[in-house]
Amino acid sequence: MNPDQNPLALLKSGQPLVAMLAPSFPIVFNPNTIVGMLKRIGFQNVVEVSAGAQQTNDVLISALKKDDKAKFITSPCPNIVRIIRIKYPQALKYLALEVDSPMVATAKIVHKNFPQKQAVFIGPCLVKRLEALEDHPDLNILCVTFKDIQQIFHDLGISEQEGDNNQTFDLVHTETRLYPISGGLAQSSGVTDLLNNDAFEVVSGPQNVDGAIKRFLESDHIRLLDILFCDGGCISGPGIVSPMTIEARRKKIMDHWIN
Repeated sequence: MNPDQNPLALLKSGQPLVAMLAPSFPIVFNPNTIVGMLKRIGFQNVVEVSAGAQQTNDVLISALKKDDKAKFITSPCPNIVRIIRIKYPQALKYLALEVDSPMVATAKIVHKNFPQKQAVFIGPCLVKRLEALEDHPDLNILCVTFKDIQQIFHDLGISEQEGDNNQTFDLVHTETRLYPISGGLAQSSGVTDLLNNDAFEVVSGPQNVDGAIKRFLESDHIRLLDILFCDGGCISGPGIVSPMTIEARRKKIMDHWIN
């Protein structure tokens, strides 16, 4: 199946589907009702991508511990991966590409737990489509945005119902719900406990990307660059339609993490 196939057409086809909700979803959807709403439009299972993010963390921490001289640039952000490929080929060797992004790790979990079902990533990022199509075509991940799902809800006349509160996620991991905010990976993985403050840098925002990569390349003490392209992290992805400020979006994520 083409990863850019119309999601509404796929839902209407009756094909068994698993929704993989990126951890920034509380900015636009009610965590208490979104599972029920997604199941009413045709998804058989709904999982939080935070489940795969835990595997991402585990592999990264293991790599840092295995070699105390190793340096890594985190790779969950497909924009950053592509910027490095094009502009900074000398930094390619530092990209933690052996560490699956949360989307990819979750898709592998879905294939194992829900065989014969189509994995559908629902998130804030347009470039995830390129990650799925170019980097992991074998996983056959369909990528859509929160905006796409909001439009489907609108087109089908789907709104919150009382019964939606009775539906729960099939897979979840609460600690990694911090992932979409800048520094969420470092905090949820334990990097902040493992490394000294001057051994890692947390960066977000397109205006900060070039400087951060250059500092990392020139530094003899920065071992980890936790970097996301969008301002404040994935909470500002173009697939999110919300009037909220970055701080208000952060609070939404923090509230969901705490609860």
